Amino acid sequence: MTESIAMRVDPVRGGLVPERIEPAAPAPGWATIRVHASGVCYADIGTSKNIASEAPVTPGHEVAGVIAALGDGVDGWQLGDRAAVGWFGGSCGHCAFCRAGDPVHCPERKIPGVSYPGGWAETITVPADALVRIPDGLDDFDAAPLGCAGVTTFNAIRRAGVPAGGRVAVLGIGGLGHLAVQFAAKLGYEVVAIARGPERESLARELGADRYLDSAASAPGATLREIGGADLILSTASTTAPLSEIVGGLRTHGRLVIIGVDGGTIELPAARLTMQSIVVTGHLTGSARDIEETMRFALLNEVRPMIQRMPLEQANEAVAALEAGSARFRIVLDARDGR
Repeated sequence: MTESIAMRVDPVRGGLVPERIEPAAPAPGWATIRVHASGVCYADIGTSKNIASEAPVTPGHEVAGVIAALGDGVDGWQLGDRAAVGWFGGSCGHCAFCRAGDPVHCPERKIPGVSYPGGWAETITVPADALVRIPDGLDDFDAAPLGCAGVTTFNAIRRAGVPAGGRVAVLGIGGLGHLAVQFAAKLGYEVVAIARGPERESLARELGADRYLDSAASAPGATLREIGGADLILSTASTTAPLSEIVGGLRTHGRLVIIGVDGGTIELPAARLTMQSIVVTGHLTGSARDIEETMRFALLNEVRPMIQRMPLEQANEAVAALEAGSARFRIVLDARDGR
């Protein structure tokens, strides 16, 4: 395989620099993807500043492209097949979690960009069990964010046990929230979008929200309670500050699912947890199979991420935009270099 470019963390000055690498042939059970599109996720900010690692660090865990090489023992894939990889980057396959169909909680799970060089490069080599088939009709630049942001929001909603015709509230209309609103609406729920300020109401309604709550104008938990409460509140905002108040907007047997986090804590009244049988829980991501299901659902129901394309070599600018909060929902790096 010819040499390719990878955006690597500079161990001396920090930041990302393009380096030419000679990809090795994939080991048995691994496969190499020729990257077309690679998403920039909030979790990549920390990875892109990892100057302490002894090995070269290449971030990126939202990848879409084509199979370029296969290691021995990889069945079911052919060179040229369209493939993706998300935050789930492989697992041991034999622990209790893997055997129960929950490989994302495998204690030996792998994460692209953390466990091995990630997708901010022209090629990435991954364990074959992390490979995801991209359905025909789904563009690579739409597929890439669905491997992390997409599957995380889709799984969090569809596994929350919301009754038919129930009400789902989405806190935060950003990189995760704009997908969550679409998925919840296409799954047939009444959707309440919650964000700070009135400026995102029009977009939220275009995405499928039935109601919009401005959290700067009134307490969203109290407002939800006034309209009858929510069966599910999905917190996609990267702050825990509003959660102690907003949990009061849950119906009996309601569920608060947290996927956007910071270093904060939540204070909750124990009596409400008991008397209303509400659940407060976190949600991680999804397996390769979950990502395939997310992509098929998105394709059939016209759910798409709102993306901003940038060249691979502008990875530093992409990280800066994400840190500054100026990114337009999802940034996807173009690694094709004219291909």
